[in-house]
Amino acid sequence: MNEECIKIQRAQRNKKIRFICYQILLFVLFLGLWELLASTGIINTFLFSKPSAVFKLLIKYIKGNQLMHHVYISVYETILGIIIGSSLGIIIASILWYFETLSQIMKPFLNILNSLPKTALAPIMIIWAGTNVKGIVVVAISILIVITILSTYQHYLNVDKEKIKMMQSFKATKLQIFLKLIFPSNLGNLLSVVKINIGMSWVGVIVGEFLVSREGLGYLIMYGGQVFKLDLVMMGVFVLAICAFLMYVVVEQIEKILLKGRN
Repeated sequence: MNEECIKIQRAQRNKKIRFICYQILLFVLFLGLWELLASTGIINTFLFSKPSAVFKLLIKYIKGNQLMHHVYISVYETILGIIIGSSLGIIIASILWYFETLSQIMKPFLNILNSLPKTALAPIMIIWAGTNVKGIVVVAISILIVITILSTYQHYLNVDKEKIKMMQSFKATKLQIFLKLIFPSNLGNLLSVVKINIGMSWVGVIVGEFLVSREGLGYLIMYGGQVFKLDLVMMGVFVLAICAFLMYVVVEQIEKILLKGRN
């Protein structure tokens, strides 16, 4: 039996390694094709740049100690947006689940807020909150909080009704049902919401930095576009993608640790 389990685990590990190799190969092929098309003049390097130029600029920014400052600012704002927005969203969704009447009253307003283009309202929010880190974080929170509330609330409603009835038959209070059943059974779903919020928070931060910031990855991308320096734009996008990916991996590892004992 143990040998069979070891074989299954080894097969799963080999399969995972194989998929990672495929992903790396696909990425390398993409960069190679991009470099080839740019070097042969098939695509305009003024508009699309090329990987070698982007890499040289990246090294220059790293050696000049300029890049890490911009990365730190954007990552800090993004993490603040994720933590505050996700926490508030989950708390509000929990309150709405507990008070059914309140949830019915708020439902149309939440749907309206969800349909509003938050990025278009970003200048107003920045004026309200201030043209600094606070304003940029508020934009990030505004983009993810409503969808967090709606998603979390829907997950709460999808809990098996028979289990709720069983707890009610044992005279469990609504708070006990929430703490012992609703929240624990949705821990995986809540972590999935947080992973989605990583990308949404980055959108808010970049939009905010486009508008008011003089530092951060959003500023680098905007400045590169303004002076038609596509190497800088592509470098900013590349670094942004790496940061978002690493944050996603961190949350995924936290998810594995928290759910390990539940499987």
